[in-house]
Amino acid sequence: MAKEFSAVELIIAKREKNELSTEQIQWLVNNYTSGVVADEQMSAMAMAILLNGMNRREIKDLTLAMIETGERLNYSDLPMPTADKHSTGGVGDKITLMVAPLVAVFGVAVPQLSGRGLGHTGGTLDKMEAIPGWQANLSNQQMHDQLAKVGAVVCAAGSGLAPADKKLYALRDVTGTVEAIPLIASSIMSKKIAEGTSALVLDVKVGSGAFMKTQERATELAQVLTQLGQDAGVKTSALLTDMSTPLGLKIGNSLEVEEAVEVLAGGGPKDVVEITIALAQEMLRLTGKSDVDVAAALNDGRAMDKWREMISAQSGDPDGALPKAKHEETIYAEESGYLNTLDALAVGTASWRLGAGRARKEDPVQFGAGVILNAQRGAKVEKGQPLLTLFTDEPERFERAKDALVGGIKIETSVSSQPKLILDHIKN
Repeated sequence: MAKEFSAVELIIAKREKNELSTEQIQWLVNNYTSGVVADEQMSAMAMAILLNGMNRREIKDLTLAMIETGERLNYSDLPMPTADKHSTGGVGDKITLMVAPLVAVFGVAVPQLSGRGLGHTGGTLDKMEAIPGWQANLSNQQMHDQLAKVGAVVCAAGSGLAPADKKLYALRDVTGTVEAIPLIASSIMSKKIAEGTSALVLDVKVGSGAFMKTQERATELAQVLTQLGQDAGVKTSALLTDMSTPLGLKIGNSLEVEEAVEVLAGGGPKDVVEITIALAQEMLRLTGKSDVDVAAALNDGRAMDKWREMISAQSGDPDGALPKAKHEETIYAEESGYLNTLDALAVGTASWRLGAGRARKEDPVQFGAGVILNAQRGAKVEKGQPLLTLFTDEPERFERAKDALVGGIKIETSVSSQPKLILDHIKN
């Protein structure tokens, strides 16, 4: 018979910086999921974990206990390897949209379970739902069938995967514990391991527009995530990528789909193309396909063909008109010089205030809302030149969006050095 514990004694143990045993962690997760452990008790535990941390064994036990609360998908019967990518979230980060079809071109199945946006970071499902007719919700069988036929699927995680995570995720958001590395790691990896992929590449964002503001914190998270994957038998690696300025030129749901299609057509901004290729190459490397020409598949139309197939399979119209915002307003450069600062958090918050994101998970999003950058960080600009164009259906949103940009744009007389796009590569 399973051993019984008390939630209060476990909270006190973690508050006093003690380790929790495997049995204690399993008891806590199971009883929180079933409602025996109350939200206020789990809130106290989450804060104790944020302040005092967990060791590698505790984080592994927490992750596995969360997986065990639900079902596990299995793709071992597919005639091809599986690989997935997870980004910790940023501004203008539409990489999933290109990577899923691009990797599938090379005979690797990509089961991409995605989420919705909260706060200033956009969610992949919100972007995809801007495509007319596209359906986010698939049954496990539909997902499996689409992987076998098309090789790529982007959809919502079913309620059966790691239900403990769903409950804990909502709690972290309202208790100031989002940044706890053990909780971030177990949340990401419980879903990814339950999803049944055999290889996983993590895009850990660093900078103002990311959850991890410093490279040191991002490295710590990346190491914990790759170790967790390894411990669970999933080939895992991580790229640390810069998120101090937005990725690409378009931020907002429809706008990011537009830019993704430009990249799939062999064009698009250089930074988006660079990260897309780097992540696709890494996913392919982990599945034993390191000798393929990824860039060629973007340029010769194969990735675009796969994208069209993937969208159509989920009832979407790849040729359908994307929603456009009713109103726009342009911000101009107030002086000539170099655009040395174009802050990701400032632009992300502006896009969110324009209606592209949500403050609470039940809020709707405006598909056409967002920001187009007319110049990227580091560019030489002239006084009076358009810098950003803001889009919304509700013109009263413009003022608060412009407030978010104050201090986030700096034009200086000499050009300053900019961080590299890919800051580090963590392999196990």
